[in-house]
Amino acid sequence: MKHTNPQVEQMTSFIVMDVLERANELQKQGVDIIHLEVGEPDFDVPSCASEAAKAAYDRHLTHYTHSLGDPELRREIAAFYLREYGVTVDPDCIVVTSGSSPSILLALMLLCNTDSEVILSNPGYACYRNFVLAAQAKPVLVPLSKEYLQYDIEAIRKCVNPHTAAIFINSPMNPTGMLLDEKFLREVAALGVPVISDEIYHGLVYEGRAHSILEYTDQAFVLNGFSKRFAMTGLRLGYLIAPKSCMRSLQKLQQNLFICASSVAQQAGIAALRQADSDVERMKQIYDERRRYMITRLREMGFEIKVEPQGAFYIFANARKFTTDSYRFAFDVLEHAHVGITPGVDFGTGGEGYVRFSYANSLENIKEGLDRINRYLSRPDF
Repeated sequence: MKHTNPQVEQMTSFIVMDVLERANELQKQGVDIIHLEVGEPDFDVPSCASEAAKAAYDRHLTHYTHSLGDPELRREIAAFYLREYGVTVDPDCIVVTSGSSPSILLALMLLCNTDSEVILSNPGYACYRNFVLAAQAKPVLVPLSKEYLQYDIEAIRKCVNPHTAAIFINSPMNPTGMLLDEKFLREVAALGVPVISDEIYHGLVYEGRAHSILEYTDQAFVLNGFSKRFAMTGLRLGYLIAPKSCMRSLQKLQQNLFICASSVAQQAGIAALRQADSDVERMKQIYDERRRYMITRLREMGFEIKVEPQGAFYIFANARKFTTDSYRFAFDVLEHAHVGITPGVDFGTGGEGYVRFSYANSLENIKEGLDRINRYLSRPDF
């Protein structure tokens, strides 16, 4: 086909999925693969959520909900933000979506036109850039500080111009696991540009405390969901919190593009918010044990980790001792050590020379995977 959308032509593949798909091919051939590439919790859905989903089927709650989401779920989300951050959210300022990805698209479609620019971190979550392109806008990549892998407010300020439609932030960050501090959040909120804050990894914080952008401004767009905190990835349940003035436009987009989120998943979400705190705490403690083990082992092997990740379930390690081509390195590790890892270049040019390890896998598998990589790096021909 000759006339494809040029914005789509600029999009990159999601390289971690390329790694995963090749890993799955090898597994079909009988190769034992350890997965340290994918950012998916290895825990089952909390029992309260799975029971609520089953009950929803039994009660025939299998029809369309309100396009913005079940009012009961939206009230629970608002209550959660009050409990967690001390901020008051109007339930009518929440759109429940099928995972947080549609929330990203809704926010960007609302804010952007063909002249728009959206500020993103480099490195940063690989899909943000492609969502911006899908919204017909231009991604503007701001490098993180080399020393601490943190956003620099002055670097952002220099990129703000009349075309800037939004600034995208993510805390804890993917791929770095770093938290944005209060000072930065205050400063970015004061720039007078809409902030889109991805808070999907809140709840998985081991050092410090995650703050919502809503603590500093009510003119922001918050992305969150149930995939990471509650290990509910396959249920596809997320939400967008937005300023009141934007809600009718967002509702029109939601009605036309997605109709509503899964009615059954929404019932599971209500139960998770009400009853799954102990499950979240248990998962968090296990993640933290894995995090500390992986940091120690990777440093012993020669990977450089200047600042330890404070949240999420990733370690973004400097691999320049071993490679200047993270893409080739990741696929070589997969083919020869049979361990999936994510090349840093997947997260932008600022990620080259790094690789991301996920500790969303059992400690036993993490130990085996790192043993394999250690043997791979110890080969005389390496």
